[in-house]
Amino acid sequence: MTVPAHIDPDLLRAFVAVVECGGFSQAAERLLRGQSAVSLQIKRLEERLGVRLLDRNPRRVVLTSEGELILDHARRILSLNDELVARLREPELSGLVRLGAPEDFATSHLPNVLARFSRSHPKVALEVTCELTLELLERFNAGGLDLALVKREPMGHLGGMRVWREPLVWVAASRAVAETNDPLPLVVSPRPCVYRKRATDALDSEGRSWRIAYTCGSLTGNHAAVRAGLGLTVLPKAMVPADLTVLNDDILGLPTLADTEIALIAASQLSAPAERLRDYIIRELEHGTQ
Repeated sequence: MTVPAHIDPDLLRAFVAVVECGGFSQAAERLLRGQSAVSLQIKRLEERLGVRLLDRNPRRVVLTSEGELILDHARRILSLNDELVARLREPELSGLVRLGAPEDFATSHLPNVLARFSRSHPKVALEVTCELTLELLERFNAGGLDLALVKREPMGHLGGMRVWREPLVWVAASRAVAETNDPLPLVVSPRPCVYRKRATDALDSEGRSWRIAYTCGSLTGNHAAVRAGLGLTVLPKAMVPADLTVLNDDILGLPTLADTEIALIAASQLSAPAERLRDYIIRELEHGTQ
């Protein structure tokens, strides 16, 4: 196979959009192009690379093994390309952007994204508020936030664009917390909390008895309660502290939990810096939903 000396970034962008959006029509909407134009771009990229990137069927598109290999490279190329273009085109972009995010997400996946954005736009000031989703929504609806990342049920009523999806797991200080307690003691955030509802609904569906042992609106407080052995909690898999134990549901009989979902909501009128941050977060985080 002849290796091409140059690959058009627009072709890579179309490929990434199709994968992240789950189809050609959704990708065309994001790219503001016709579906046939996006299909042609994918065809040209496949011809350029000499490999098939996607398997198509009436309901969805699926990455081939070659597509999986190329996807990560494509994302890195586009990220560097966009960072360079942003610095050249908008060196004077400035202003304040008010962003809200759940505490656990804001302290895990978000910092690197915001750091890269700040390097591209050093004159944009970011004001990040970390609260529970309910409080974020109240602040957003009152006009106190330009953008907000909120936890929601899959395809929930909150709207916005899904930018992250991740497995949820049962967590405790040790296996003994689940093995020796009936009803199961739970460490949760106050209602309404997606993780709390996910845990209690899953236990109810399996006929497992449970009780609320500890409730706290602070992530640090809940972690401390779990470390003290007060009960089990539910966390995204990638956000489990190293000193806590992920419980094997197959052995302990704990019900499987549906994935968590993070959506980005935006105010109807955004400043130029807020629009740029919105687009940047979508591009940087969306690959985590696959």
